[in-house]
Amino acid sequence: MFHFIVRRLCLAALVAFTVSAVAFLLLYLAGDPAIALAGEGATEADVLAVRKQYGFDRPLPVQYLGWLSNALQGDFGHSFFFKIPVVELIAEKMPITLKLGLSSIVFAIVLSIPLGVLAAIKPNSIFDRLALLIAVIGQAMPSFWFGLMLIVVFSVDLRWLPASGSSSWLNFVLPTVVLGYYATPAIMRLTRAGMLEVLQSDYIRTARAKGLLPIAILFKHALRNAVIPVVGLAAVQLGFMLGGSVVVESVFALNGAGYLAYESISRNDFPVVQALILLFSLIFVLLTLLADLLNAWLDPRMRVH
Repeated sequence: MFHFIVRRLCLAALVAFTVSAVAFLLLYLAGDPAIALAGEGATEADVLAVRKQYGFDRPLPVQYLGWLSNALQGDFGHSFFFKIPVVELIAEKMPITLKLGLSSIVFAIVLSIPLGVLAAIKPNSIFDRLALLIAVIGQAMPSFWFGLMLIVVFSVDLRWLPASGSSSWLNFVLPTVVLGYYATPAIMRLTRAGMLEVLQSDYIRTARAKGLLPIAILFKHALRNAVIPVVGLAAVQLGFMLGGSVVVESVFALNGAGYLAYESISRNDFPVVQALILLFSLIFVLLTLLADLLNAWLDPRMRVH
């Protein structure tokens, strides 16, 4: 297990280094950042002054090493638009996105795993058809439309839940349902497929022949092995939720890190964009690493790979 952990940590560090380089180079994909900052009516002298002010005149490797050194110390510079340190800006917005992402993945797991297990226990039954219907609707329905429909029903008509803001846990109920439902189909299908495969295995037949209770066979033997690939998928889905929550945050006016990323891109606020890309990517790498370690703990056979 120790060697497995070391290998995974080295791989995660390599991926994180690569991501940092990509996040830095994204600054130049749209063209010269000095020209974008100087504005449309800027003269050549203005562009040169901006380039010198922000260090864009230095060689690219020197800029990257300086940026990486500061980033490792938690310094991502100042926002071009808000004129405050990027760390303070992200620290203000990130808790909203984390609350939304964590609550959404919990909602998705609580909904999808029982449905997937039930569909596998009773294949081709009404429960299996219902699970398939939920999966198809979840994949076909746009998140923004689903969010707007929930606002119309539960906020405008019934007045049960607030339509926007982030001051109370009630503000996160509708966004959680929208974002969590987006991840439900994939987790449910994988749970169903895993359970169908495990329930047909030899050791499950042996457990039944020994006279074990069906509920013990289901939860102690079958579900533990069937849920192994679900752990990795849930980690990936959580990473997608954190990085791709901009639509849901916009619909419900949550003003979290996802919406901050959209605002920063539209305003050419490069330090904020770089920091958010790096942060979301590192969170994704960390989640994947934790999923690998948890899967290795659940299934010792994975440790030899």
